[in-house]
Amino acid sequence: MTIPASAIKALVFDVFGTVVDWHGSVAREVRELARIKGLRVNAAKFAKAWRAGYRPAMDRVLRGEAPFEKIDVIHRAILEDVLKQFKIATLTEAERANLNLVWHRLRPWPDAVRGLKRLKSKFVVATLSNGNTGLLVDMAKHGGLAWDCIFSSDTFKLFKPDPGMYLGAADMLSLKPEEVMMVAAHKHDLRAAAGCGLKTAFVKRPLEHGRGGTPDLTSEPEFTVNAESFLDLADQLGC
Repeated sequence: MTIPASAIKALVFDVFGTVVDWHGSVAREVRELARIKGLRVNAAKFAKAWRAGYRPAMDRVLRGEAPFEKIDVIHRAILEDVLKQFKIATLTEAERANLNLVWHRLRPWPDAVRGLKRLKSKFVVATLSNGNTGLLVDMAKHGGLAWDCIFSSDTFKLFKPDPGMYLGAADMLSLKPEEVMMVAAHKHDLRAAAGCGLKTAFVKRPLEHGRGGTPDLTSEPEFTVNAESFLDLADQLGC
């Protein structure tokens, strides 16, 4: 580390992909729904297609081309497009609504629950996610994620990488930006946080996009910490 861990007071976490396995969780539920409904669908491709609409939708909001909406609403709009793309027309409204809530039921990575508990012993731990508050609360209950508090896109009516998200979280905690560390598996998120003065921890998630995915797992000297898992991050931060 380039700084003493004592200089850090709080860790704020990206959630989708960093804390929870969105790809595996969504594909698993799509596969089960397809079995029940007698549908032929590539569940892994369906999950990736659904996720692929996420960033463009948020970017439209950030550019002022669309009003702010909760991610639940954005996910549902993308889902309708993906169902058309995969030529699935037999789901009832109740089935569509329940499938959209799969994002509330994403499973944590195997190291996440134990790693968070260790990190929480020394630091404030909070989400800093583009997910909405209700989604993140349900996910925490479902997965046993012991957050001290939840900062969401709802909190600031913004999406990352808007600086208002990173600076807003520090302000809500009454901390200086340099006393907060952003934890993420995505380098663009960490670089945006660093640009706002936050410390950064890169956690590698080789299976975020499933088997055969090609995430960038290279450690970078620009990040305060590079870690293989939350347990490794806890070790490096003295938890």
